[in-house]
Amino acid sequence: MTQPLRVAVTGAAGQIGYSLVFRIASGEMLGPDQPVILQLLELPVAVDAARGVAMELTDCAFPLLAGVEVTSDPNEGFKDADVVMLVGSKPRGPGMLRSDLIRENGPIFVGQGKAIDAHASADAKVIVVGNPCNTNCLIAAAQATRIPKKNFTAMTRLDQNRAVGQLSEKAQVAAAEISNMLIWGNHSPTMVPDTNHATISGASVGSAVDAGWLADEFDGTVRTRGKAIINARGKSSAASAASAAIDHIHDWFLGTGDNSYVSMAVPSNGAYGVPEGLIFSFPCRVTGPWEYEIVEGLELSAAVQERLQATIDELVEERATVQEML
Repeated sequence: MTQPLRVAVTGAAGQIGYSLVFRIASGEMLGPDQPVILQLLELPVAVDAARGVAMELTDCAFPLLAGVEVTSDPNEGFKDADVVMLVGSKPRGPGMLRSDLIRENGPIFVGQGKAIDAHASADAKVIVVGNPCNTNCLIAAAQATRIPKKNFTAMTRLDQNRAVGQLSEKAQVAAAEISNMLIWGNHSPTMVPDTNHATISGASVGSAVDAGWLADEFDGTVRTRGKAIINARGKSSAASAASAAIDHIHDWFLGTGDNSYVSMAVPSNGAYGVPEGLIFSFPCRVTGPWEYEIVEGLELSAAVQERLQATIDELVEERATVQEML
């Protein structure tokens, strides 16, 4: 039998965590032949709720679930973890600026980054879901002396999926017909949805949908979708965020099955003028299990280039805000 992979999930009793862990246990994330051990990490006040989640996981009798562990101690929660999913973070409160949120969450990710580096597998793969995910990832990765920096990633797959969903509805085709939808930059309203390299049923996006809609309604919807969902349901998106985290890890481990690109926020290597080291969403190609490369040399439109600078500037400013934690 294949050796189980250990998957650590923070905020495991929260909305996203609850939407996530059953799908991991079912094999959706790592494949139908890969057993998993789930390590559920929660705050002390929520650890009993996490134990309840563990009870439900046991009651599901998933064939691939080789064990469930629950703790509030990061040193235990990350011990020997092969995959680390940093879901939990402090939400943005009323009147709180983005810079305030970054400062509030920063110490959390300093501590988690240190615990991951000290106790997780030496080649652990990390995805940061908790917002602001790019800079939280930067903070966690800065603590790493043993685990490679390239193993720290942040999730912009939700933004890619949202964009694909909008194109699918507009063109009245299945989402599977859409390829190479790209998201550049920060997981924030400055992100840059880029359809210039995307196709719908093999044809350019511009030939399938109206250019005016792409530049206005589509772009605005993708960039502000999270806020719209909060306004509609009174809570932030949880199931779609969990689904995107599944997609991110699935494709990083198993690939996409073709030569298509996926959007991942990864440490910049200087491509496209992005300062080296920033956690920035690029088009990435998965070249093998747990191997990715930034797709370089893509031609960018003038509009994308201009907006790219705005999202770079925002991430540089966020980095300056947390400089003492790096």
